[in-house]
Amino acid sequence: MGRRSLGKSNSELDVSAHLLSFECLPQPWDQAQIFPLRQSLEVEIGTGKGLFLQRQASAMPSTNYLGIEISLKYARFAASKLARAALTNARILHADARRTFSAHFPDASLSGIHIYFPDPWWKKRHHKRRLLTPDFVRELTRTLVPEGIVHFWTDVAETYEAGLAALGTDERLQGPHPVSSKEAEHDLDYQTHFERRMRLRGKPIYRSEFTRV
Repeated sequence: MGRRSLGKSNSELDVSAHLLSFECLPQPWDQAQIFPLRQSLEVEIGTGKGLFLQRQASAMPSTNYLGIEISLKYARFAASKLARAALTNARILHADARRTFSAHFPDASLSGIHIYFPDPWWKKRHHKRRLLTPDFVRELTRTLVPEGIVHFWTDVAETYEAGLAALGTDERLQGPHPVSSKEAEHDLDYQTHFERRMRLRGKPIYRSEFTRV
């Protein structure tokens, strides 16, 4: 299922502190040039409307969160949410995740990686475009600290099985570990807007975690 259109955002809102571009990333990587505090860093690949980042950054101020979003309009929308909430420990990067991981993140620099509802690329000839491939899994594992976690959720059974197979190719990752679901306590008590849509329609969500050993 494709993305829904975005609602209107305040065009006068200054999002410059929360919206980053690939070209402006520090080289070599230096987290202190992006966040006010140097603390553990987690990355979300495919930020969408930014619900996860906003909720998680609010709940965990002692952790920094970087969302990577390839669509500029979605990146701007998510950044506006962070700016309105005045969250200093969350940023949105408009970039391709594969390029960002290979060019910037050093070994053992991330405490968590979040992958929620990646594009399933339904057609067989497009399967090579899927995010979780053995090559990219090696990049993810390289950047994780010991005991760092990859969080992988999807609503597509085939995508889930293919993702588990790719994650299982790296012996440094232990899993899959099950992730239990919980009842939503309010209308936005979901990991992402996409999860909310699927669960309200009664669709199953496949969840797993892998730990760097």
